[in-house]
Amino acid sequence: MRKESEQLKSISALLRAQSTLALATADQDGVPSVAPLFYILDEDLNLYWLSSQSSRHSRNLAINPVASATVYRQTENWKEICGVQMRGTIQTIADPAQRAQFIGAYCQRFNLGSVLRLAIRRSTLYRFHPQWFRYIDNSVRFGYAFELTR
Repeated sequence: MRKESEQLKSISALLRAQSTLALATADQDGVPSVAPLFYILDEDLNLYWLSSQSSRHSRNLAINPVASATVYRQTENWKEICGVQMRGTIQTIADPAQRAQFIGAYCQRFNLGSVLRLAIRRSTLYRFHPQWFRYIDNSVRFGYAFELTR
């Protein structure tokens, strides 16, 4: 159990230090699509973002609420590659209290202020609940990785 706790801490630290995920979805024909999105994280390692319902990834998620995502540190040195791959389910958050809480935190993290207020009100709030993680860190050694399922 100690090992898993340490692994979750590594995943959490990486996710908290970054701001953008690459979300992979597929349409009804199985055609894949990837979208970069700003996100915030909760204490249970769920990732939240805002998006228009008309975006390709949102339309794909309306058909199939399962996705893959990755978050990684920017680097140009292979010895510093560090990231986490995830698979999980997506839900929309419609509850006004939850929306207000997470949208407030989202706007604060990304310094959005009132500039995008109307677009934000019209946006859908999504929650990604990862059930599988694969963490990679070449700074430990080339190819160092571990996987967790919850």
